[in-house]
Amino acid sequence: MAKRKEKQERRSVVLEPDAAGIDIGAEEIYVAVPPDRAEGSTRRFSSFTCDLHALADWLGRCRIQSVAMESTGVYWIPLFQILEERGFKVYLVNAHYLKSVPGRKSDVSDCQWIQYLHSVGLLRASFRPPEAICAIRTLWRHRGSLLEMAAEHILHMQKALSQMNLQLHHVLGDTTGTSGQAILDAILSGKRDPIELAQLCHSRVKSPRDKVAQALVGDYRPEHLFTLKQSLEGYRYYQKLILELDQETARLMQALPSATEHPMPPRTKATAYHRQGNDPCFDLRRELYRIAGVDLTDIPGISAATAQVMLTEIGTDVSRFRNASAFASWLGLCPEKRISGGKVLSCKTRQVKHRAATALRMGANSLCRAKGYFGEFFRRMRAKLGTAQAITATAHKIARILYHVLLTKEPYTETIFHRCDEQAQQRAEMRLRKQAARLGFQLLPIPATGE
Repeated sequence: MAKRKEKQERRSVVLEPDAAGIDIGAEEIYVAVPPDRAEGSTRRFSSFTCDLHALADWLGRCRIQSVAMESTGVYWIPLFQILEERGFKVYLVNAHYLKSVPGRKSDVSDCQWIQYLHSVGLLRASFRPPEAICAIRTLWRHRGSLLEMAAEHILHMQKALSQMNLQLHHVLGDTTGTSGQAILDAILSGKRDPIELAQLCHSRVKSPRDKVAQALVGDYRPEHLFTLKQSLEGYRYYQKLILELDQETARLMQALPSATEHPMPPRTKATAYHRQGNDPCFDLRRELYRIAGVDLTDIPGISAATAQVMLTEIGTDVSRFRNASAFASWLGLCPEKRISGGKVLSCKTRQVKHRAATALRMGANSLCRAKGYFGEFFRRMRAKLGTAQAITATAHKIARILYHVLLTKEPYTETIFHRCDEQAQQRAEMRLRKQAARLGFQLLPIPATGE
């Protein structure tokens, strides 16, 4: 009886007395508050906007200050924004942390369970950047969807050209470039002379014009020309949407405060900066430097598009993470040890679907043939662990550097890595000398031979 009473007293310890729990649904929302705050401590609200405002009013009357809700799809966003505007402290909780418990099979018990866990301080709020960054993040994610849709139309154009045996992709690096679109427009306008079509190539096209003319001899069938026409129009329509979205993104980014007033410093990478084909129409690299206060593209594996992903997914303030290790763990780029009974069960990385982590992995994969410290590190890890784990290890190192650069606003430099390598080499030499001395030998350096 004493143990049962002690267990009940432990259960009654409340760290968040003014806490509420919300179970989000597509049509219905269930809210639970402490039993002493209202006659019916659990209520149901519809998902209409007027009902969401009524929900916020009811929480205010119940003297609620902190609210925990489960991140269910995108249904939580309207209510999250309304509660945040009303001054509530909103905890957006990962659904993985609210695993099913036997006996909780209804929405009512779910919201009560969330309220209890939040009141005793067992829930952690998910990371969410500031509202201005979230607005840019929405546009940037939508831009990725538009690029995927435009790529689908490129595949349709390529299929139509292949069915007509027009080998345009063998003589042009990009069929949607200036020369490619000029040739496609001429074909759709009725021109069939391959020599005349080949003359539409830009002067920078390296393929011989006679070879281009040979690639433009094909079987022009009306059904394939029709699909080619519609695919080209669809591709240009999405390019128009992307251009409008880039202009809106530039407007929102210009509204963000500047972290520095100094002009952009010279580039430290050996390779010159080149604008990629899918980069926005404005100077993204310069705008990112103004907002972040440091040139992130100087970090190996970080392009302007990757830096934009990191800005939109994380923001410029990384102080919410206690250190670089916590930042890498949040990205899912470090091993997660699972120990039971004194034995290590698993050391694999967590399965995290994160756009920022995906961008860092892609940047790490691009360093497989790079020169310098990161290229050598990637190839050393690949020989030791394999390609997949080498990509994760390199992305983890890039993430730690990115955290340090954003936190201290210090430009990236590789001198610290070279210094660490020299120290490791000195330690290895001392270890070998001690082992040789223990065995009765003495190590002598090999004299340098001049050529």
